[in-house]
Formats: sequence, structure tokens, C-alpha cells
Amino acid sequence: MIQEGSSVKATGRIAQIPVSEAFLGRVINALAKPIDGRGEISSSESRLIESPAPGIISRHSVYEPLQTGLIAIDSMIPIGRGQRELIIGDRQTGKTAVATDTILNQQGQNVVCVYVAIGQKASYVAQVVTALQERGAMEYTIVVVETADSPATLQYLEGNYDTTWKDNCGTGVV
Repeated sequence: MIQEGSSVKATGRIAQIPVSEAFLGRVINALAKPIDGRGEISSSESRLIESPAPGIISRHSVYEPLQTGLIAIDSMIPIGRGQRELIIGDRQTGKTAVATDTILNQQGQNVVCVYVAIGQKASYVAQVVTALQERGAMEYTIVVVETADSPATLQYLEGNYDTTWKDNCGTGVV
């Protein structure tokens, strides 16, 4: 981490983050560093943090529904498997419940889930992680966390991890 007064030098490379299946079941920060106390994560592959979205022709068609397990969503506004989905709303309106229920419903569906918690309290994220662990969902889930006291730049970068993973490594739920 760069601090005030740190010496830096240009590497000539664009910022990248590692991506691999070794991240499944782990809790990481926006720079893909583990914060769950389970040691380092080895990865031989890296992807650009910010890269242009694939062109419309090169994208895979969204033809298969991703069942959230919530009848109202699945019947009225279905989500396509492989589609990115942003869940926004006021406080205490059930955004986390929708996301966790959707993740839990993916068990055995060959879907990688990326749960991105931007600006939430660490204790709240810990509750979500515990719930996912207790139900066996961390096996196919990556949790990316930058808490409310994290710098705004890291919170901004955090939102890119999910799309980097999805666009380069397969299907994801965010």
C-alpha cells in the first residue's frame, strides 16, 4: 500500500489483479489480497483491472435464466445466466438478502458467485460470510470487501473485480 512519503517508481505496466479458481471460498480486498487470515493465494493468471467491455458481437448470448430462488424476481424480471446485475436501493431494503439468497440458490449449478461489499461495516460482511460458510456456498463464491473506512479509490476499484472475473473467467453472480 502506498502511504504518504512512500517512494514509487513506474513499472510501465497497467494495473492488474490475479484471477484463478484459488480465490473461490476466500475473502479478499479490492487489490485481490486475502483478508480472511488463511494465507496468500497463488495465481499464475492476471487480468487488467479496467479493460474495455467485450464488443456486442464477441459476447456470449444470454439465453439461460439464472434462478434466484425468489419467485417475484424469477417470474417478473428474470436474470440471464452470465448477465451482470447491480442491486441498489435504500438502506434496510433487503439488497443483501436478495444477493445472498441468489448465491445460496446457485449450489450445484456450476456458477461462480462474486459478492462485492462496497462500503459496508466489517461486522456486517462477517455475518454474510458466516452465513455463506454455514450453508456451503463459499465453495463457489468469492467475497470482495472494502469497508466504509477504506479509501474511496479502493472502493471504486472493488467494483471492477467482479466484472474482471466474469468477463475473463466465466459466469458470475454479483
